[in-house]
Amino acid sequence: MILEVSDIVTLYGQSLVLNRVSLTVDKGEIVALLGRNGAGKTTTMRSIMGLTPPRSGSIKLIGTEISGKQPYEIAKLGVGYSPDECRIFANLSAEDNLLLAGRQVRGRDKVWTTRKIYQLFPALQRLKSSRGGRLSGGERKMLAIGRALMRDPELLLLDEPSEGLAPLIVKALGDAMVEIRGAGVTIFIADQNLRFCRRIADRGYVMEKGTIRYQDKMEKIWQNQEMVRKYLIV
Repeated sequence: MILEVSDIVTLYGQSLVLNRVSLTVDKGEIVALLGRNGAGKTTTMRSIMGLTPPRSGSIKLIGTEISGKQPYEIAKLGVGYSPDECRIFANLSAEDNLLLAGRQVRGRDKVWTTRKIYQLFPALQRLKSSRGGRLSGGERKMLAIGRALMRDPELLLLDEPSEGLAPLIVKALGDAMVEIRGAGVTIFIADQNLRFCRRIADRGYVMEKGTIRYQDKMEKIWQNQEMVRKYLIV
């Protein structure tokens, strides 16, 4: 097991956002966290990454407790993170965004290089000299994912990768996720696009109001129309 989240409780100020959330991700899996906007998906990702630390509970990465660690420490342990708003450097070129992220990777030979990122996302090679602020929404998503991969993560956290993108771009991102998993990276996705997640994920968790309401294999989630209507259809 690469990720084990146990009974985490996360607050914003005095407001309870996550209420005893538990989930697991096994090595080599793609696992989806599903739910409507405001369900707590982003907060779950931020809690794992140490950006919004939980008040209680446990988060373990390959058996090591990471709850309470700083985000840079968690990144050094092998977690890559692509946030929903991308947060690329608008004044830097696409290639400089990648090169900056790839500095000071843990003490071993690099797996993910700019060449490999360009093979994964050919559009980025054509745009490598373009400033980040001039990229389209889909191109920024690709760059954010590429930047996270430049850290050579064992676990990749993706927050809303398909949000606001055209169907063809969503399909291309899905193909890329499968390639990334094939290269040995475990993936945990938070997204509300059930069709996208059904295509690429092995298992899923359904979240509502900061609580896990349902979990199963993705195909079983897809087939459970009553649950889908209750928790996922907007």
